[in-house]
Amino acid sequence: MRIKNLSTELKILYTSAVTYPAPSNLTYFWNFGVYALVCLLIQIVTGILLAMHYTSNIDLAFLSVEHIMRDVNYGWLMRYTHANGASMFFIVVYIHTLRNIYYGSFMYPRQSLWIVGVTIFLLMIITAFLGYVLPWGQMSFWGATVITNLFSAIPFFGNEIVTWLWGGFSYW
Repeated sequence: MRIKNLSTELKILYTSAVTYPAPSNLTYFWNFGVYALVCLLIQIVTGILLAMHYTSNIDLAFLSVEHIMRDVNYGWLMRYTHANGASMFFIVVYIHTLRNIYYGSFMYPRQSLWIVGVTIFLLMIITAFLGYVLPWGQMSFWGATVITNLFSAIPFFGNEIVTWLWGGFSYW
């Protein structure tokens, strides 16, 4: 195909998709950043759809999840896609992180990029914990109890941090 006969848009597509120079050791492991982005987009879309039917009142949270599962059209599919998408998101991020460790992407000159990635990963963990607690069933309650009690292992201030996280001396 001769490149001078193409329009400007097709030239850009041709040079970036067909004739773009790529290293010979390129594998599917180099795509996990894009896979993580796709998982994030799925989480955002399903999360917004679920949030339209969720009630954040402590007395109604579990009932609103039941409502989503039973009464909303394809609510069960949205919820299961969101729950399994979160697990898939973490699996993809773990593989992405392991590949970066293997190739030494945390060393100079990419140290700041690595720090940003670790910060995003910690924010993911916090967000996943909050999403796990949202239905406020038995598993959510005991999961929140265990995770927040981990802060009691911090010397001197741990118990005060737990009391602050709970908003009092117990959840109820």
